Amino acid sequence: MVRLAGELFAQKGYRATTVREIADAAGILSGSLYHHFDSKESIGDEILSGFLDEVLADYRGAVASGDGPREVLEQIVRTSSHTLVRHRAALAMLQNDWSYFAAQPRFAYLRKDLREIERIWTGELQRGKDLGLFRADLDVKLTYRLLREILWIPVHWRQPGGFSTDQVVDAFLRLLFEGITA
Repeated sequence: MVRLAGELFAQKGYRATTVREIADAAGILSGSLYHHFDSKESIGDEILSGFLDEVLADYRGAVASGDGPREVLEQIVRTSSHTLVRHRAALAMLQNDWSYFAAQPRFAYLRKDLREIERIWTGELQRGKDLGLFRADLDVKLTYRLLREILWIPVHWRQPGGFSTDQVVDAFLRLLFEGITA
């Protein structure tokens, strides 16, 4: 039921999707939905918190590995890409309905989790800069924002005959660390 709700939220938008539509998609009466969840917000909460918990666990694991900044960032990119594919609906919800979620006290954890994600990225970028591994003129906040936006793109590339997640990640990492110049 949560997966079906997530797909509806991704297609129609969180705010536009009704409890009745979720119940219809699950093949149950809308009142029966309340035996599993107390509200539509509870469903949205389960989708979003599950997604962010997985992302943060992967990021924290990468940092805890003790590897250098480049290796940590590579691990983050690889795990993020696969997590984003598995949680496409959650990502669409964040992208399409951020203004709603940001205004709701129930979803205050989203800002906290997204700040931690940013701190991890910018921390590793700064560490690489400080160690002389990355360019001295690197703007870590801008670089983080650009990299995050690029990472979110492969979710939309999963069409028949398209690129696999691993193909996109490998190309992304080559561009990031090797550039496009000969």
